[in-house]
Amino acid sequence: MSTPAADTRRTRRWIEDWRPEDPDFWEGGGRSVARRNLVWSIFAEHLGFSVWLIWSVSSAFLVAQGFAFTPQQLFLLVALPNLVGSLLRLPYTFAVPKFGGRNWTMASAALLLIPTLGFAYVVQRPETPYWVFCAIAATAGLGGGNFASSMANINFFYPSAKKGAALGLNAAGGNLGVALIQLFLPVIVGGAGIFGLVKAAEGGIDLQRAAWVYAGLAVVATLAAYFFMDNLGTAKSSPREQLQVVRKRQTWIMAFLYIGTFGSFIGYSAAMPLLIKLNFWVPEPSPLGTGIYFAYFAFLGALVGSATRPFGGWLADRVGGAKVTLGAFGAMVVFTLAVLWTLMQLTPNPTADPAIASANQSWFPWFLAFFLCVFAATGVGNGSTYKMIPAIWRTEAERATTPGTPERTAALLAGTKQASAAIGVIGAVGAIGGFLIPMAFSAPWVADPMSATKGAFLVFTAFYVVCGAVTWAVYLRRPAEVRAKSLAGAGI
Repeated sequence: MSTPAADTRRTRRWIEDWRPEDPDFWEGGGRSVARRNLVWSIFAEHLGFSVWLIWSVSSAFLVAQGFAFTPQQLFLLVALPNLVGSLLRLPYTFAVPKFGGRNWTMASAALLLIPTLGFAYVVQRPETPYWVFCAIAATAGLGGGNFASSMANINFFYPSAKKGAALGLNAAGGNLGVALIQLFLPVIVGGAGIFGLVKAAEGGIDLQRAAWVYAGLAVVATLAAYFFMDNLGTAKSSPREQLQVVRKRQTWIMAFLYIGTFGSFIGYSAAMPLLIKLNFWVPEPSPLGTGIYFAYFAFLGALVGSATRPFGGWLADRVGGAKVTLGAFGAMVVFTLAVLWTLMQLTPNPTADPAIASANQSWFPWFLAFFLCVFAATGVGNGSTYKMIPAIWRTEAERATTPGTPERTAALLAGTKQASAAIGVIGAVGAIGGFLIPMAFSAPWVADPMSATKGAFLVFTAFYVVCGAVTWAVYLRRPAEVRAKSLAGAGI
């Protein structure tokens, strides 16, 4: 029975012999090494997500802090980190085979000092030009790139039968960073307590406090990766090998579906604080007035979506990722229409009449409940789609080779490498939804923000219908004439 190269890990931080598909190897020490790397990967990715979404909730405080930004400008500040984060996911994925998972986790965690320290600087200066705010907000996208490298790295550590749960836990731990930044930032900066259980600070709001906290955590994550994580020598591949995945039809199909699941999760998470603030009237200038205060509720969506993601991966391991993904899109269609229905009951511009504002607020529990159901469905879909990706590449490798041959072993290793590369490409494309959704809510060609919100939800519903149809047609429908070549019968 062979165990992971512990001595090699302690001296050079590289493991050259890694065979997770070998049961003896896995039980003889591989499992514990994989778990340790998973734990610290989750911590670093969690921090990256928090920094990525730091503007999602802080933007709602800026007007009260003396910054004269319009709703469209605030939504752009929320959207820019998502755009940059999506673009960085591809090079971050390629960095893992190039530099090693441990080494790149250290580097990517240290890079989070740029957006955190920049944030601390600009939020203390109301005279700062808007374009400077946009530039600093864009650097928060460095946190979004962490997801791709983290997922690609963990994909190498686990056997196929356990990838769904492992990748689901890794992603959920990262996604949870969105909920926690939205929950604790108002507490840290003194803008709110937690549902009134923690008293808000009386000395005003200091947004820079959150930046100092997360800058300190970035240092902790860097040191943790240095001391507790490993590089895998078997994860080596060239960018040319990895880029082969962009020629595959399956890469782009899954990227399209991931826009619907993860793009919705990150886009809604980023926009939710402003959606609550703009559509359900928060009394000004006191943020703790009698209305619906966004900071009490904004984190719930990301929390629910993060919690259901590992469940989606676990369920996909058992019944198949495509079936779970199709069910997730069906639920997203139903509950997005329900959210739209609640918005149809609202009267625009409620601040002109307290009675109208009160009537609008009576619909908030329905809006929140249906929106949380949408978030739950996105989390399940996120978990199931990331189970599908390695399953697709493994199935293709198995179909092209004979069991028990060296060709099969080589094909499976190559398939794992390509699946990790595909995760980066798919994650990059999917995250673009995090930019498109906030921009749709702030459509500059629609004068009334509430009308823009309603129109956006209608478009999103139609998109989820298309995603569900694609999932069924490509991965579940099995017409007799194409059954032999289709992936529908492979349990993906």
